Amino acid sequence: MEITPLPFDRELNLQELLTGVSLERLGGILKALLGGDFRLVGADGRCLLGSEEPYAQPRRAEIHHDLDLLGQLESASADETRLSATAAMIELMLRLSARYHMAAELHIETVHEDFAALQQKHAALTESEARYKALSGELEARVREQIKIIESAQRQLYQAEKLASIGQLAAGVAHEINNPIGFIRSNLSTAQQYVSKLGALESVMQTGNMSQFQSAWKEAGMAFLLEDFTALLGESVDGADRVTKIVSDLKGFSNVDQAEAEIVDLNDNLRFACNMLAGQTRDRVELVMELGILPKIMCLPGHLNQVFLNLLLNAAQAIADQGRIEVRSEVAGSEIHIRISDNGCGIPEKNLDRLFDPFFTTRQVGSGTGLGLTVCRDIVQAHGGRIEVKSKEGMGTTFTVILPAG
Repeated sequence: MEITPLPFDRELNLQELLTGVSLERLGGILKALLGGDFRLVGADGRCLLGSEEPYAQPRRAEIHHDLDLLGQLESASADETRLSATAAMIELMLRLSARYHMAAELHIETVHEDFAALQQKHAALTESEARYKALSGELEARVREQIKIIESAQRQLYQAEKLASIGQLAAGVAHEINNPIGFIRSNLSTAQQYVSKLGALESVMQTGNMSQFQSAWKEAGMAFLLEDFTALLGESVDGADRVTKIVSDLKGFSNVDQAEAEIVDLNDNLRFACNMLAGQTRDRVELVMELGILPKIMCLPGHLNQVFLNLLLNAAQAIADQGRIEVRSEVAGSEIHIRISDNGCGIPEKNLDRLFDPFFTTRQVGSGTGLGLTVCRDIVQAHGGRIEVKSKEGMGTTFTVILPAG
């Protein structure tokens, strides 16, 4: 309920000053003091306490407060002295009541002013809150827009890193295939010459002269030709088998973008990745695999292939001339540990904490996106795992991919 404050120093009438006073008790006291009935009348002539009926010949005593006439006390039985004393007592009571009213209304006025000030502050805070809500909504919209832009840029960068890996993979595969194709092509050319020499003997053989045929056979070196031809065919078959194996391994990397998970043996993925690396580093890096028995797990094999290939390529690039890369897998408790170690240049301690930061790279500008290890970490984390790294500058580095075993 809202209370409208009144000026605390306003002039009060007799009825207002009697507010809060027990009129029944006051009436009993006045009746006892005056020895009979009485009338307490306001300045407007309205009876406020006592007999409603006016007296025929009453005695009156005026009641003042701060020199203002508030009313009269009338009695038909009391003498002048008693009436004046009683009126004086009423004035004294009214003075105390006036002080009470003044204090109460001053308190109400102060509280009302404070309340009005609080309402103003509340209104200001409400307006400020609405302004900040609008600003917050605008900022959230901007943040969402920036997140979309960043996510789009991140996808493009990840795609660039993936293409870089595929490019390195393609270069290795091309080198690996080119070698057997080269000697198969050379063998076929030689075989073609052998067949041509063999065809030249046909005319001699048709003469039926065995001595002439044997002489021509010996002169053409057909004994060596047949022996070498067999070797050429065997070597070409081995070359074709190598190409077949490369193609088979390459299929493991043909599903990099495959979104459906499969149950796989990670050792197979490691073998594929190592075979892809071997074609590029056979002449300078000794690649050693010690693969333990692993439980098959549900995963995105193409994505993990990219992780293993990236780590193997990093290990190979850390070896300047001749070196060694060791690939180990084992089960440790409820986890699968895959370690890829090299004895290359190692990583300075100051860079270890930044290895997985996006765009951090120690290579020359333009030689990498700086996202390789970031992509590896994100892929492993998406599979519920983690990557740990230990390195000592000049001694080599070991990356450990840790994945849940089940």
